[in-house]
Amino acid sequence: MSDPNVTVGGGELKLFGVLDYRTGPALREQGAELIKASDAPALVLDCSAVEKSSSVGLALLLAFMRDAQAAGKSVSVRSLPADMREIAQVSGLTELFDQH
Repeated sequence: MSDPNVTVGGGELKLFGVLDYRTGPALREQGAELIKASDAPALVLDCSAVEKSSSVGLALLLAFMRDAQAAGKSVSVRSLPADMREIAQVSGLTELFDQH
């Protein structure tokens, strides 16, 4: 397993590792700072390196989407893992995470 992390580059915010209650708070802070510092007009939230996620992962994506919109950036989600997709379906949030 890789260390949970968030990176940004070229308009892409990439999440790595396990997203759960232990890693969520630090990832939330890290992602918010990266979004605020990014000068890209649009961000893609790339989840292709997420190894496992609880509902915390979806909460992070929603928070990052709010941060991006507050900063005037458009946002989309890419490569939502199956476990996150299932939680989104149960929660009625599937339309917010349309794959790009």
